[in-house]
Amino acid sequence: MADGSDTTLIETPEATLISGIKEFAAAHGGATAVIEYVGRRGARIVLVGTDGGWGDLVAPTTQVARAACEQAGVEVENGWERELVELMRPSNDLWRSMSKRTLAR
Repeated sequence: MADGSDTTLIETPEATLISGIKEFAAAHGGATAVIEYVGRRGARIVLVGTDGGWGDLVAPTTQVARAACEQAGVEVENGWERELVELMRPSNDLWRSMSKRTLAR
């Protein structure tokens, strides 16, 4: 309302990230995150579940990404450690899509 009495909750991007991270972790028995800077677009949060499933979200900045992971209770790795990469299980659809790509010279 114009007088400011409207109590509708507007989710911030950070709140949306936190809920998305929590949902992923709950669905996959826990999760670990790796945050990658992607330039002007912000930061990519790659979540790897303890069951090998993985997914990603995009945050406006790396600081927002780290804060969202911290508030969601998900550990953030500094990089792609061997154990974390070995845990990931790409889907068959992903393998098929990668096989159709060609490299340009």
